Amino acid sequence: MISYNAEGVRFPKIKRRETTAWIRRVAESYGKKVGEVGYLFCDDEHILQVNREYLGHDYYTDIITFDYCEGDVLNGDLVISLDTIRTNAELFHRPYDEELHRVIIHGILHLCGQNDKGPGERELMEAAENRALALR
Repeated sequence: MISYNAEGVRFPKIKRRETTAWIRRVAESYGKKVGEVGYLFCDDEHILQVNREYLGHDYYTDIITFDYCEGDVLNGDLVISLDTIRTNAELFHRPYDEELHRVIIHGILHLCGQNDKGPGERELMEAAENRALALR
């Protein structure tokens, strides 16, 4: 089950059923099944608080992924800052909706085993995001 919630922000204009089906397709393309995945859309201040409290990081980010996967079943909580998505959409000259969906799937790709911190991994993650966006 995939759940979507918002705290301190207006819920983004996403089509939940279509988004859920898309997430499932992407997971299946990695040989995974979706278990319990929860999205929390929030503002910059909330994600900063989560970043400080749970990761010891003192900076803003677009998404934090908490991975509770078991085998091939995706389980996790994804915290997404709509403020940072808006800023990044402007910075990268992308439509807000595209950037939102890029970040939504970015967390799923992390749950599927994709990383983006090591050498060359960012490019691989971007390619995976682009493939996933093409499945929308």
